[in-house]
Amino acid sequence: MLFNLLAPLADEYSIFFLFQSLTFRAGSAVITSLVVAFVFGPWIIGRLKQQQPQGQPIREDGPPQHFAKAGTPTMGGFLILLAVTVSTLLWADLKNGYVWAVLLITIGFGTIGFIDDYRKLNNESSSGLPGKLRITLEILVAGIATIWIMSMMGSPLSTGLALPFAKDVLVNLSWFFLPFAIFVIVGSSNSVNLTDGLDGLAIVPVMIAAGSLGLISYLVGNAVFANYLLIFAVPGSGELSVFCGALVGAGLGFLWFNAPPAMVFMGDTGSLSMGGALGGVAVVTKHELVLAIIGGLFVLETVSVIVQVGSYKLTGRRVFRMAPLHHHFEQKGWAEPTIVIRFWIIASVLALAGLATLKLR
Repeated sequence: MLFNLLAPLADEYSIFFLFQSLTFRAGSAVITSLVVAFVFGPWIIGRLKQQQPQGQPIREDGPPQHFAKAGTPTMGGFLILLAVTVSTLLWADLKNGYVWAVLLITIGFGTIGFIDDYRKLNNESSSGLPGKLRITLEILVAGIATIWIMSMMGSPLSTGLALPFAKDVLVNLSWFFLPFAIFVIVGSSNSVNLTDGLDGLAIVPVMIAAGSLGLISYLVGNAVFANYLLIFAVPGSGELSVFCGALVGAGLGFLWFNAPPAMVFMGDTGSLSMGGALGGVAVVTKHELVLAIIGGLFVLETVSVIVQVGSYKLTGRRVFRMAPLHHHFEQKGWAEPTIVIRFWIIASVLALAGLATLKLR
């Protein structure tokens, strides 16, 4: 909004040139969402505690040490959604369709997560929306957003898949790009959801991935940098660096309240929305495959569940003591802070590896 209001005044007042700068607005988005989280966080958490006297239901089949967290409210992802939305609307170019498409994914998946969290609280159990219904709703939101993105992008980018480590290679997926993009967005969303199981475990890797994708969107949106790096330029996608900045700031603000011992859990409201947002940015910037590297921690958590379920159904044996992967290490006796910090390190290394693909071509 500030870009649309103040940037046109740059010809008369030089100070307003700042609002034409993506880096300035992305940095401002980080600070704004952080401030929003700090200001509204205590009030939102207070309201959640009033509405949830029993706190988030604890899985009976989960690690026994989690019962000590009983009474902690969930739906803290609403704070993230509020901070991201306010900051993005304030600092992004509101005439940019990619911004609105990614916001649609973020808010849409956040709404699905909110309904899921509400049903869990209402039923006083860890069961929320039926799995098939939840996936159907996610596919619907992701499908609408993807069709919108494709219509703005134009051929050949709209149906093209860029390959890491390869220059000038754009694989035309034709009609198959739609289900592929939906898979990326829905898969990213649920991968983050599976990772969210310990205090601070999911939010920091999300911030790392958002910061990485923010840099990628800035480079992809700049024809000069894109040509230098031999990556495909997507005009207008640079504006998503503002959105990613808002996501980083909101994550920092939420972490303030989610640091052990957590005052609030993000719930599906936060994990589904943030994961979907990462997937949406990856689709716009044509870095869907690179997301699997940058968000490799989320992939590992998801694969651990798939392997565990598949192994048990086929052989009757479990590969891990418990899935997702972070529960396996809990059962091995690792302290929660040890697991969280080591997973943060893994997420950082994988993000650097993903960013390295920008140059290794």
